[in-house]
Formats: sequence, structure tokens, C-alpha cells
Amino acid sequence: MSGQESIGREAPQLTHLGAQGEARMVDVGGKEPTLRVARAGARVWMAPETMELLQRQALPKGDVLAVARIAGIMAAKKTSELVPLCHPLALSHVDVGFEVVPAENRVDIECTARVEGRTGVEMEAITGAALTAITIYDMCKAVDRAMVIGDVRLLEKTGGKEDYVRDDARAETAGALPGSAGAAAQTTGTQTARGRVLSVNVSPGKGERKKPVDQVMLVEEHGIEGDGHAGPWHRQVSLLAQESIDTMVDRGLDVGPGDFAENITTRGVDLCALPVGTRLTIGPTLVELTQIGKVCHERCAIYYQAGDCVMPREGIFVRVLRGGRVAPGDALTVVAGGPAGANSPAGGEGGA
Repeated sequence: MSGQESIGREAPQLTHLGAQGEARMVDVGGKEPTLRVARAGARVWMAPETMELLQRQALPKGDVLAVARIAGIMAAKKTSELVPLCHPLALSHVDVGFEVVPAENRVDIECTARVEGRTGVEMEAITGAALTAITIYDMCKAVDRAMVIGDVRLLEKTGGKEDYVRDDARAETAGALPGSAGAAAQTTGTQTARGRVLSVNVSPGKGERKKPVDQVMLVEEHGIEGDGHAGPWHRQVSLLAQESIDTMVDRGLDVGPGDFAENITTRGVDLCALPVGTRLTIGPTLVELTQIGKVCHERCAIYYQAGDCVMPREGIFVRVLRGGRVAPGDALTVVAGGPAGANSPAGGEGGA
């Protein structure tokens, strides 16, 4: 590029360099803490014989993936000790997932890291993915020293100044890895639609604004521990897409996650377009869609406080088939569609 061509175009700056080109640690003290999530991937290729041993858990050192998962989590927590200019972060969550691809003698790794902080967690996710791959090598090297580690890359980061999704990340999430936090465009039929959890929210009673919390426990055939929705009925947990909340924000309302009494705020999946009977995984849990929207027989506190309520039109309700802990950043995956024509209109009693 000539000098003339660069006029008026701001060159990217390396923030880890000072005015004289010296290395420095960036001062993030003036930034506001925000929820930041990153996920990174890596791959390990091995001989067919090694893949067979791995699948049978017959390698000399034992359960390869179990050990590698712990190594990845530990590595993510120690990133600031390994990468000189990284900030120490009090991570709220780290997870490592695997997809074993026997046809290609390959293990795909995905590491997700989450923090409420002033700087991102990309390096933590990348470090976790890389050390997971290295540990797989160490666990298998007694029988296969020709293994190859590669494709260490950032897949997605959210929070902070701007979000980032790798160009091929959405395609990769079609064969999604357990514990990932990726978002992808919704598809139809038997294909998988993927989104993520933005917020988890609870309140002791129905019809109340819910408060975001760090994590919730979903209990099989009950709902969320300590929440007013929970019980042996069909509307154990409520979900609402952030896209629906955004329409209210665009109309000038000061509302956010939990204000419409939803338990789980999501992004990336058109919830109200799913048919009744659809099954979804939310983090480690499995739920089944039982109702779309609801009839409000009287205007609740949410309506009077927010000026409108999107839950009766666009919220969904589910029952819990498999329990577990759910937190912001967890993957939301449509794993099975309901019967054709089952996308019924809103029904049931009022009260969020």
C-alpha cells in the first residue's frame, strides 16, 4: 500500500507496545466489568490403532479424555502465569468438550472460558484448548509418537468492545461439541440449531421480575431450585430470546434479562418458532418444549413496570428431562423437533 492510499485510514495498533515499542501490560482499570465468554478449538490426529485404543480406554495411562479435560481446565486458570502480558482473571467457568471423529482418526477439542471482568478470556480459552491437546499427546505417546497437534484457534468471543465469530466457526458448530458456547444460525428439519445462554434468572414467586444469578440448578421433572416456576407441572422453566427483549429496548423501554420473568435468556435460536415437543440441551441439561407463549388473564407486575410484556407472545416453557447446572455462556442446542403442526398457539393459565 502506498503512502497516499493509507491517508485517512487508521492503522491497527498493538496495545501491548508502549510509545517506544517496549512491551507493557495494558491498563484496563478504567473499563467497566462485563460478561465475557470465549471458546477456542484444537485438534489431534493419530494413527487408526491409537484411535481404537482411545475409544476402548485401553491406552497405558488410562482414560485419556478425562485427564485431558482436567489439564485444559487447569491450564486456562493459569494462563496469566504462562503468557507474560495476560491479566490474572478470576474465571467463573471453564469447560472442555470433545468430539471424537473415528473416520478421520481425530479428536476435536473445544474449550470455553467465562468471566465477569474488564478484559477478555480469549487467551484462557486458547491456552485451555492447546494444553488439552498436548495432554492427549502425552497420554497416547507411548503407542503413537507420530500424532499431530494443530488447528489451535479462537472460535468466538463475546463481551467487551466488540464480538468476534470466526468465519468457519458457525459451520463447525453444526457438529457441536459438548460444553461449547457457540451460536449458529437456526436450521430446520432434523438439523441442529445452536445458540447460547445469556443470563439465568430466578425469583421466589410467579409474575415477578427475576434477578440474574451466576448459575442455576435444573432438577429433573421439577425445574430450577428456589424458583417460583418450579414444580411437578408442564411449565417448569421459562425461556425468552434476547432478540425479543431487544425489540422492547428499541421502543425505548429500559429492560433486560429477567425483566419479563423468564428463567433463561438466550440468543441465536428463534424460540417461538420451535414446535411443541422440541427437545433442547441447555448446557448439560435436557428439556422439552411444552408450551409457546401464554394467556395472561390479568396484567402482571412485569407489564406495569416494563410497559409491555413479550412473554405471552414469544416466551416458551419447558419441562426438565435431565438436570444439571446452567450458567451464562452455556450452549443451547435444538436436538429434536416436535411433531408436525405442533406449534400451537399460546395457552394455559396466566402468570409468568
